[in-house]
Amino acid sequence: MRVCLILEGSYPYVYGGVSNWTHQFIQAMPEIEFVLWCIGAKAENKGKYKYTLPKNVTQVYEVFLDDALRLRNKRGKIPRLKKEEFIQLTNLLECKNVDWSILFDLFQNKKMNPTALLMSATFMKALVNLCKEKYPFVPFADLFHTFRSMILPELHILTSEVPKADIYHATATGYSGLLGSLAKWKYEKKFILTEHGIYTREREEELLRAKWVAPCFKQQWIDLFYNFSNCAYSHADVITALFERANNIQAELGADPKKLRAFANGVHYDRFCDIPIKEENGHIDIGAVVRIAKIKDIKTLIYAFAELKVECANARLHILGDVDDEVYYEECKRLVEQLHIEDVFFTGVVNVIDYMKDLDFTVLSSISEGQPLSVLESFAARRPCVTTDVGCCRELLEGNGEDNLGKAGICIPPMHKEELERAMYRLSIDETMRKQMGEIGQKRVKQYYMHEISMNRYRKLYYEEK
Repeated sequence: MRVCLILEGSYPYVYGGVSNWTHQFIQAMPEIEFVLWCIGAKAENKGKYKYTLPKNVTQVYEVFLDDALRLRNKRGKIPRLKKEEFIQLTNLLECKNVDWSILFDLFQNKKMNPTALLMSATFMKALVNLCKEKYPFVPFADLFHTFRSMILPELHILTSEVPKADIYHATATGYSGLLGSLAKWKYEKKFILTEHGIYTREREEELLRAKWVAPCFKQQWIDLFYNFSNCAYSHADVITALFERANNIQAELGADPKKLRAFANGVHYDRFCDIPIKEENGHIDIGAVVRIAKIKDIKTLIYAFAELKVECANARLHILGDVDDEVYYEECKRLVEQLHIEDVFFTGVVNVIDYMKDLDFTVLSSISEGQPLSVLESFAARRPCVTTDVGCCRELLEGNGEDNLGKAGICIPPMHKEELERAMYRLSIDETMRKQMGEIGQKRVKQYYMHEISMNRYRKLYYEEK
């Protein structure tokens, strides 16, 4: 069996939860041949992998969004659009009711050049109509450049060479969901969509806070990603999420409930279960296993830790993970300096299994999550967690209604430094609570979140859908 995994902004270019899941996923199925169809932001990262690819990865297709900016501006004759093609181009601009098969045919079979199209009178006509209808008081130059920057990468990836496979499996509803839909249309094969978080909601949260987007265009950018999810949900044969509440959100966003399944994450329990409890060293060592990015809200964690140091001078914070956002990383380091906080360590990428023996408990301050592997790994090692109430974190900490094991950590509201500090303080001063919660977490992982169980569900799905 040949499976094409469609990956966006993750494996194999960066470390992180989805990347680690992908690497373990491929390794768990050595009998399956995997082709990777990878979407990255910058072409300068071509071939620069953070992971050594498993032997059952036979090909890698790379698509970079900034390559769209290097497309040749062909001023030659442009194929005249049929009426229905013009209508779908207009719908694409307006992010509504797109008949994707017409656009797929236009860019795959008719070889429409995206840059040529965006320089055409046809595109200008559609844009002028949109300006009159929705943006009559916005300078047309601003409108033109905004919409061009939105739509060009989208059209560029529609021209991509589509790898041949028996099954296509995308890990998000964004550009990867668009490519999965394209592959299903082109080769009439099954398309599986897995969301580790709700991609559309995550992009919406980022865009609402973004300073680079003019306020008048924020909703348009948000609608773009909702349009992607509509495309992916409508084309996918099976849609999986990590927990039932995420399935419910997918249904609210337009996914057919008949397609939805919940497949929980799992961890290699045996790699963590024998890690000893930390030996007394006069410090309380707190670990945050995260990639350094805005969505992980590390700044709130730093503010909360600064307050914790006032009451708990022997506390130390270890931030373990790769740098996903260099600018944000520098901002976090400056914040530590400005607050004059001691004992904050940015370790970079480390072996979490080796490092875990030096930690008392872990913390996750994210604004958005799915079902974080870092929490499950912490539990498997008998380390309790403080997490924000996002994704299924509360379910991991307190149980899903099927068990009565008790609490394995403390759940607090996102972006609430006072509650975060209070929770870290409680675990810092109460060794008995840490041990009790750690034992509960380990039992919960052993009963419900084993790696083998999770992988077997996907393996069975592959053979059902082939």
